[in-house]
Amino acid sequence: MKFFLDTADIAEIREAQETGLLDGITTNPSHVAKSGRNFIELVREICEIVPGPVSAEVTAEGKDEMLRQGRFLADLAPNVVVKVPLTQEGLKAVKVFTEEGIKTNVTLCFSPVQALLAAKVGATYISPFVGRLDDIAIEGMQGIRDIRAIYDNYGFGTQILTASTRSAMHIQDAAIAGSDVATMPMALFKKLVNNPLTDIGLKLFDTDWNKIPEANRTY
Repeated sequence: MKFFLDTADIAEIREAQETGLLDGITTNPSHVAKSGRNFIELVREICEIVPGPVSAEVTAEGKDEMLRQGRFLADLAPNVVVKVPLTQEGLKAVKVFTEEGIKTNVTLCFSPVQALLAAKVGATYISPFVGRLDDIAIEGMQGIRDIRAIYDNYGFGTQILTASTRSAMHIQDAAIAGSDVATMPMALFKKLVNNPLTDIGLKLFDTDWNKIPEANRTY
């Protein structure tokens, strides 16, 4: 499963890139606003740091303006993926983008049926929001499992990008369900490596190592 970082923070992106675990970036208007940066300059910089897919979102509500914005974004760098909302106008735009060879990430997906529609118009990625569904007492991860089954039934090439992840269990369950990608905030990205048993084991090893005479433990 690919790991994307959900952020527009350049420092976070550079830090994650150094781990060798980062496969791509997802951004949204909220992240860009928080950065305080010029949107276009920010997208270009992120694309220079990360060779993988970088999702940049259109803000228009109508198909024609979405197309204009999306084409502009796609021209910024070869690894830009145009992020489009899962609306009727958005799906119309995605169909055109697909025909033009522009990669898309259909966002704000909350049901398997919506995901089916996105796949039918050729979306590159579909972003189901598992955390937000959990917030309203609907199991978000069941949606990932259902989307995987639907896509496999019909051979759709759209990649499932599990979004709105809140915990390591979300990442684990998404991987088990066969999600192609999971995107996450930096705080969660860092937590994935942590396990209290690993920490205990390291302390035990360190204690035992220090019992060895220094002359016998020189590298």
